[in-house]
Amino acid sequence: MRCADAGVVIVGGGQAGSRAAEALRLAEFRGSITLVGDEVHLPYERPQLSKELLLKEEAGPAYIRSREQWQELDVDVMTGVRVAGCDLERRVLGFEDGRERPFTKLLIATGTRARRLPDLEQGPIPVFYLRSVDDAVGLRASLREGLRVALIGGGVIGLEVAAAAVERGCAVTVIEAAPLVLAQVGSRLISEYFLKLHRDLGVRVLTEVTAQRVAPEGLVLSDGSICPADLVLVGIGVEPAVESVAGSGISTSKGIRVDRHGATECDGVYAAGDVAEQWNRCADRWMRVENWANAQNQAVSTAKSMLGQGEGYDSVPWFWSDQHKTNLQVVGSLSNVTEIVRGDSSCGRFSVLGLRDDEIVGAATVNAPKHMAILRRAVAARMRVNRADLENPEFDLKRLLSK
Repeated sequence: MRCADAGVVIVGGGQAGSRAAEALRLAEFRGSITLVGDEVHLPYERPQLSKELLLKEEAGPAYIRSREQWQELDVDVMTGVRVAGCDLERRVLGFEDGRERPFTKLLIATGTRARRLPDLEQGPIPVFYLRSVDDAVGLRASLREGLRVALIGGGVIGLEVAAAAVERGCAVTVIEAAPLVLAQVGSRLISEYFLKLHRDLGVRVLTEVTAQRVAPEGLVLSDGSICPADLVLVGIGVEPAVESVAGSGISTSKGIRVDRHGATECDGVYAAGDVAEQWNRCADRWMRVENWANAQNQAVSTAKSMLGQGEGYDSVPWFWSDQHKTNLQVVGSLSNVTEIVRGDSSCGRFSVLGLRDDEIVGAATVNAPKHMAILRRAVAARMRVNRADLENPEFDLKRLLSK
């Protein structure tokens, strides 16, 4: 029988929030669970936004569960609902429509929102962002053969959209303020490889320039040149979506800081997914981990911790990206490391390993998923290695797992 005073409210209807709700039930929590999302859609998988949804006209959202399945799980899913405030003393959430929802424990899984360039939005050329299924469907409807597309930002999202737009027959220009694309990966070799990959497939990539304003003929860039464009997509990173708990007493300066159990400084309040600031031992700093795997796995771990179960979350960051039929996977951190390259980048299949004090703290693979399966385990195990072994092309990486 459900305990009336044992309610959990989860704010955020994305990957983290929905997986946490599932994990609570799997752990046999019998109290009430309310999942609150500001989108009108049920929780859905987000990696599709820059991939399938842009390429396939008939593609719709890949929902995590149907409404009937959420009902069978006894989770009250509230869609299209915005949180107006959080009163921790009363243990109550207030919604913009005037309703309130009490809670015993609160999980904040609100994710992030796109950084905007409002000055560009005032011009004559349509400006898009890509954070929701509605964004993706709207962008897909506009991507037509011969369209001149300017993508501001050469990170993962920008390059994935560039690949999709090229496949749809668009003329694509990527505008990146940094000297190289994919700066967040931390490896110059990886950045140079993907820069060449996109250029070879027809993408015009401009680096060390920024978009200043929109003119009728296109974007006016910081070097004075004009980038012709019929459509602009802005992908310059994200910010934590913390408005729902602003003023509640929860610190929100760079996200919501949590310990390894997902707990905040406030009793009974937790955070998971992209909004959660966690200690990353591979990067040796506090940071928000913005990827699908963390949103799922850290949320599941946090749900268990909310029930006094589990040992806490200690997984290393890992993400993947598919661009022009090329697969990139990254684990851990490649910042401030000694890089070792295995394989030949000119052949399109290679790995970059990052060593710090003889420990493998990060790696990236291009079209080498079997290597990544090994390297993820090596990074997670804090494995120390002989550098000469890794530099030896005859050394089989599988031997790392036998140590």
